[in-house]
Amino acid sequence: MASDTPSTLRNLIIYSIYVRAHSPEGTFAGVTRDLERIKSMGVDFIWLMPIHPIGKVNKKGSLGCPYSISDYRSVNPEYGNLDDFKELIQKAHSIGLKVMIDVVYNHTAHDSVLVHEHPDFFHQDLDGNPVTTVPDWSDVIDLKHPNPGLTRYLIDSLKYWVSQGIDGFRCDVASLIPAEFWQQAREEIAALKPGVVWLAESVHAGFIEYRRKHDLIAISDSELYSAFDLTYDYDIWPTLHATMRGASPIKNMLELYRFQHAIYPQNFIKLHFVENHDQQRVLDVVRDSEQAKAWVVFQSLNDGAWLIYAGQEAGEDHRPSLFEREPIQWNGYPYQSLLTQLNQLKKHSAVTEGQLFFLEASPVVQMAWIGQDTQLFLIINLEHNTGRVAIDLPDGTYQDLISGSSVIVQGGKTEIPSAAVILEVQHYANTAQFHSQLLDG
Repeated sequence: MASDTPSTLRNLIIYSIYVRAHSPEGTFAGVTRDLERIKSMGVDFIWLMPIHPIGKVNKKGSLGCPYSISDYRSVNPEYGNLDDFKELIQKAHSIGLKVMIDVVYNHTAHDSVLVHEHPDFFHQDLDGNPVTTVPDWSDVIDLKHPNPGLTRYLIDSLKYWVSQGIDGFRCDVASLIPAEFWQQAREEIAALKPGVVWLAESVHAGFIEYRRKHDLIAISDSELYSAFDLTYDYDIWPTLHATMRGASPIKNMLELYRFQHAIYPQNFIKLHFVENHDQQRVLDVVRDSEQAKAWVVFQSLNDGAWLIYAGQEAGEDHRPSLFEREPIQWNGYPYQSLLTQLNQLKKHSAVTEGQLFFLEASPVVQMAWIGQDTQLFLIINLEHNTGRVAIDLPDGTYQDLISGSSVIVQGGKTEIPSAAVILEVQHYANTAQFHSQLLDG
């Protein structure tokens, strides 16, 4: 994490919005209308996927991808005008929500304003034509860093959006841009508005390896922490996703979480999620709703920030296309109550002030947030196990903070929940008892 990153960001709750898909009309106004409900879930930040005009040359699909940007300093007319966007920001701020926008500084649309004004800002082939360095991304062309003129233009664009009221930046494929750029950007923005939050979409380790072998910029998560407050969990995502599919042991996943704590700065913060706009919906990955709930509990109360992708609370199993209009089917918000409860627990004193310990991996995950005066014990059934399980709590009757139902511990064992239970215990455990020994066997 950056040297001035506040530790409270490890309890941050971010809600990701694809404006085109969020409402039937797919506009800023459609998002503004929904802000009160989003805030009621306990969300801190809304993150708006790119709000800028989309290029038309070599576009994908009938509408083009929002990550193919033609002008960093204006808004997509499909979504509304600048006044509509400012109204969204003002409404969010009035109810205590902060606003983060997507920053896409690795590439632009083929017909971006920069292609005509500054062709020297781009990677070029032998004939001087701008090109992409990622063949699959055929609808974009890559900016070539470092370039002092490009750096000045991009940072000034960030300053413009901060002047409009923006509180944070989610930076697309941030690993493909030099750390020095992000460090300068952070420093200049902090001078204009202290406390702006920086989230890096770090990339898979295999992608970093591939780019480095081709002499292209690719920086590690550790390097990103010199400028960013939070980074994605993509460094371990292949194993995490394989575990969700039942293709990798849970213990391997937990070992990687411990590994993160050994290789990153002491107070590093990761962003956890079960789905996002690039990954399958959790209900498209796991077997049923109970298993989906278990994964949501595990990731939301993991050690780090938590991301909800709009539509998750509706139980959507379809990820909207980036290239077409596919409005979310809200379906009565069947998961909103659970997400709201978990968001509240994310602010529990044991989570905000304590430490997380993984206690068991099998047959169910047991983890504990150990605070000075109170502890949260979580029993999470990620693999559809049944029966009874040993738990290191005194015999007695406890209340599940999710359902409100009683959980009975008898003879040092309790029933395995269908998804998860969370128990609050006062003045029982101390941190010396918990040392993640399951990972050492």
